[in-house]
Amino acid sequence: MKITIILASYDSGHYHGGMGQGPDALIAGGLVDALTIAGHEVAVADIGRVGDDQEREIATGFAVCNAVSGEVRIAIDRGRFPIVLAGNCLTSAGAVAGEGADAIIWADQHGDLNTPETSVYGFLDGMALATVLGLCWRPMAGAIPGFKPIDPSRCVLVNARDLDPAEEELLKTLPVIRTECPGIGPATAKLKAVGAKSVHMHLDLDVHDPKELQANRYVTSGGPSPGQLRDAACAMALAVPVVGITVSAYDPAFDARGDVPPLVGELLNDLIATIEGR
Repeated sequence: MKITIILASYDSGHYHGGMGQGPDALIAGGLVDALTIAGHEVAVADIGRVGDDQEREIATGFAVCNAVSGEVRIAIDRGRFPIVLAGNCLTSAGAVAGEGADAIIWADQHGDLNTPETSVYGFLDGMALATVLGLCWRPMAGAIPGFKPIDPSRCVLVNARDLDPAEEELLKTLPVIRTECPGIGPATAKLKAVGAKSVHMHLDLDVHDPKELQANRYVTSGGPSPGQLRDAACAMALAVPVVGITVSAYDPAFDARGDVPPLVGELLNDLIATIEGR
């Protein structure tokens, strides 16, 4: 397969800070080599610096989405499969826009379903999925080229276990499909039933059980092992048409042994093989 890896090296508006170091660390850890050895043709596109010099979180976060949307669209127009490596989860709004995705699989220990009205901390990334679903930041999201909010009934939320009370209440009112892996079969069947034709797969690496793999500072007990997430992601990709992938929230400062890059390589290789063979 022809693949374009798109680097969006930002964390909360800061270029190459915190989890914004993750994309480069994954590349330095051999991701391109792993995909190439598996027989794929890999190109790398880096959005570089975007936004303003003040690195304001909100303005810069959406500038990253705008740039990612453009790079994803270029990749697709060239017949290439887009994989976005991002520091922040909000970046998936740009990938969804560039792909024209009509459904999303969101694997994350957090719900990312706060809004400016409910957020206690004001953390923009805690509103990432809410933005993708059109629940907040509508004017700024609407300015992302190609962005259309995804209907909550076309969203599968995987292994979200660290939720704020407001997120728990919101999920009681939304038709979001919640699931855990292993055991994602019924959720995927529901996504098929609503006629999803172009699915974006968002993989926040902190979805893992921190006893098995710790990707960043956020630690909540439970979650899948790397093997369980890989099996679940592949099962979902076999059942529904995945048109792009985002891998987010890797902070190499919390991975002293360098465990994460090779596991991401295995995950993506298995996913791509599944998508190709579908």
